Amino acid sequence: MDSELDSHALNKVLLIAFHYPPLNVSSGIQRTLAFSRYLPENGWQPIVLSANPRAYPSVSDQQLRDIPQGTLVKRAFALDSARHFSFKGRYLDILALPDRWVSWLLGGVMSGLKLVRSQKPTVLWSTYPIATAHLIGLVLQRLTGLPWVADFRDAMLDDVYPAPGARRRCHAWIERKVVEACSAAVFTTPGAVELYRLRYPHISDNKWHLIPNGFNEEIFKEVEIESKSNLEAGELKPFLLLHSGVLYPSERDPHAFFDAISELKNEGKVSGQYLSVVLRATGHDELYQSVLDRLNINDVVTLADGVSYREALSEMLSADGLLVFQASNCNHQIPAKIYEYFRAQRPILALTDSRGDTAKTLLEAGQGSIVALDDKDAIKAGLDTFLQKVRAGKETGVTKEAAHKYSRRAFSAELGKVFNKVSRVSIK
Repeated sequence: MDSELDSHALNKVLLIAFHYPPLNVSSGIQRTLAFSRYLPENGWQPIVLSANPRAYPSVSDQQLRDIPQGTLVKRAFALDSARHFSFKGRYLDILALPDRWVSWLLGGVMSGLKLVRSQKPTVLWSTYPIATAHLIGLVLQRLTGLPWVADFRDAMLDDVYPAPGARRRCHAWIERKVVEACSAAVFTTPGAVELYRLRYPHISDNKWHLIPNGFNEEIFKEVEIESKSNLEAGELKPFLLLHSGVLYPSERDPHAFFDAISELKNEGKVSGQYLSVVLRATGHDELYQSVLDRLNINDVVTLADGVSYREALSEMLSADGLLVFQASNCNHQIPAKIYEYFRAQRPILALTDSRGDTAKTLLEAGQGSIVALDDKDAIKAGLDTFLQKVRAGKETGVTKEAAHKYSRRAFSAELGKVFNKVSRVSIK
């Protein structure tokens, strides 16, 4: 169902986003959801244009309550090519260019035009990683002439993604058209901003903007209250080391980590009695379970099913330590969960390249336990040292005061400034 209530805000912005409740993903929806919550504090009333829930791979009503009262949400016609246009599990490649939700383009443009006429937004905003959202933004910008802010988050193209072929050529074309047509381009990491500056040297530096991901303080406060009420005294439990979220085989490969755990166990330095590594919602459990079986580390490492967003935050708050996996081929990216880790105030062990944006952000926040993702011996030494320091109270999490700068409320204020800038330029 569409939901709508009137607003008295002076400025309106049309947010074009595939990821929005009731889509059931832990982190992908949080950016747009937070912007729709906090932008009114900065003079901008959001109108959300999303996809019909039938197009979502999985739905849940758990975060529908987080859509701010008074937000107009239009859910345009959309289908998932992998489910709605497949025969015996196969479908034409052209039906998934630039992505499986390309059918959203027509419905999104038609619904978007109706919203522009009825609500009269001052600015358009679209967000990747669903490239069709940028296509909708591109068409609407050309039809309406409104200033458009393109939220790339991460790069649409890097060295290995998309793989050579039609999808890569399609992404390259969309990226070029978006960069040329948008009034401002927003990225979540310094590395991505620099990548686009070098890729498009003829574009003014004024077009590029950095607005990181972050954490939602209000939801954290709710979870903290619930977590405290559920605390139970009991027997001493193993040290809980948690990773929450997908472990991609190429970008977040845990194999060296598994090998390190195996050797530490064989050397008698870790055991299931004293250490419990929980990998929550890896997305590739079948691949990793066989490795755990082969290495005989099932007593130490557990592959756990996905949980609701609030349950995931509660688990972060209760963990003794938090894990980060990020390969060097993602040096210009930062996992969104990093900022939630900061707010959880638990010590962080990062398996990542010390030269990447993830490591730099961790160091800036005072988290120095960083070892290379693909170096088994470094992981062994780093994990052993990390555990000793945390147990001795010498390794702590980010303070609440230090974490405050990474709140989504603060970053929404930055986005409001971008809207102010492009809307003033459009009037001149």
